Amino acid sequence: MSTALGKPVRTQVAIVGSGPAGLLLGQLLHKAGIDAIIVEQRSREYVLERIRAGVLEQGTVETLERLGVAKRLHAEGLVHDGVQLSFGEGRQRIDLKGLTGRNVVVYGQTEVTRDLMDAREAGGATTVYEAEDVSVADFDSNQPRVRYHKDGAAHDIQCDFIAGCDGFHGVCRQSIPASSMQTYERVYPFGWLGVLSDTKPVSEELIYVWHERGFALCSMRSPTRSRYYIQCSLAERVEEWPDQRFWEELRRRLDPQAKRDLVTGPSIEKSIAPLRSFVAEPMRFGRLLLAGDAAHIVPPTGAKGLNLAASDVHYLSEALIAYYRGASEELNAYSSRALSRIWKAERFSWWMTMLLHRLPDDGPFGQKIQQAEIAYLCGSRAAQTAMAENYVGLPY
Repeated sequence: MSTALGKPVRTQVAIVGSGPAGLLLGQLLHKAGIDAIIVEQRSREYVLERIRAGVLEQGTVETLERLGVAKRLHAEGLVHDGVQLSFGEGRQRIDLKGLTGRNVVVYGQTEVTRDLMDAREAGGATTVYEAEDVSVADFDSNQPRVRYHKDGAAHDIQCDFIAGCDGFHGVCRQSIPASSMQTYERVYPFGWLGVLSDTKPVSEELIYVWHERGFALCSMRSPTRSRYYIQCSLAERVEEWPDQRFWEELRRRLDPQAKRDLVTGPSIEKSIAPLRSFVAEPMRFGRLLLAGDAAHIVPPTGAKGLNLAASDVHYLSEALIAYYRGASEELNAYSSRALSRIWKAERFSWWMTMLLHRLPDDGPFGQKIQQAEIAYLCGSRAAQTAMAENYVGLPY
C-alpha cells in the first residue's frame, strides 16, 4: 500500500515529545515569538494518564509563573517548608525555609502537563499527537527535519533546530551516532513499589524513611490523595503485592507516630519503578539539542527529574532566543551550562539514594555507615543546610 506524501511544513524549532520538557520549551519559545511545532507519538489522553511525581523547586514554579500558567498551581499546590527523615523510632525535620529561605511545592506532574497543554491550545500553537514512525534527519546540516506518519500520510517538518524532548526511550538520542556521545550510567539493584490512594496523607510534609527492611517514602498529591513507596526487589511483580500486603509492609517501616497516623484504603494505581542514574554528553549534536529525560535520568529519591527538565529548558530557550536575536554564543554553551547543573543534581540524587536504601551488597559495615551518616546529618546544621540547598534546587 502506498503512503500519500503531505506537503512539507516549515517551522523554526521542531520539538519531539510533549512531556513537561517539550511543552515548557514550546511555551517559552511561543512567548518570545519563535514558531515551534511539537510532535508526540502518543495521544493527548495517554500523556495525561501517566502518573509521575510532583515536587517542584522554586525555579520551576517561577518559570511557570513567567508563562502565566501557575494559577491552578497556586490554588491547589501544597507549599512545603520542610521534609522529614525517619529512622528507627525517631524523626528529624529538615527546615528547608529556615535554612535556605526557599521551599518546594507539591503539585503533580500530570497537572503541570495539563496546564501547559491548555495554554498551548489557547495560544493556537501546533501540537501533533499520535504521530507514528517519528524520525529525525539531517541534524548535522543547516536543514534538519522531522518526519512522521499520520492518517495515512507521510509528513515532513523542515526546521532550523530539533529539540529532543522525547524521553529516555525516544528516537532523538537513539539517532545520534554512538561515536559522538559518551554515556554514564548506574543501575540500582532495587526498585520502588508505589501506591496511589484516596486517603489522607500520613503527614503534612514528605517523610523519607530509612529502615532495616528497606526504604519507604510517604508523599501526597493533595490533602485527600496519598502516594506511598517502599523499596522492593526488581524480581518482584505488582501482582504479588495486594493492597493488604503493601500496607502491612509500609507500616513495619514507619516510626510510631506515622504508624498511628497512617490511613489505608484501596489503591487506585500501583506500579514498580526501577532506579537508574544516567547522563549523555554532550547535549548538542549539530542542530539537534537534547533536554530532559532524553539526556539524563535521576533516581526519584531527590525529586529532581521534572525540575532538571525545567532547568534544561531554561538554558535551551535562552540559547534559542539569543540565536534568533543574532547571538550564537549561548547556543554553543548550552550543553556545558546544562550539564554543570545536571551533574550536581545527579550527585545529590545518588547521595540520597545511597543514604536511605538497603544496599544488598554492603552488608553490616555499609549499614553502620548509613546510620553514622544519618546521625551526623541530624546533629549538624551545616549538613542539613547542604541537604536543604540541594533539595530546594540549586540556582540556574
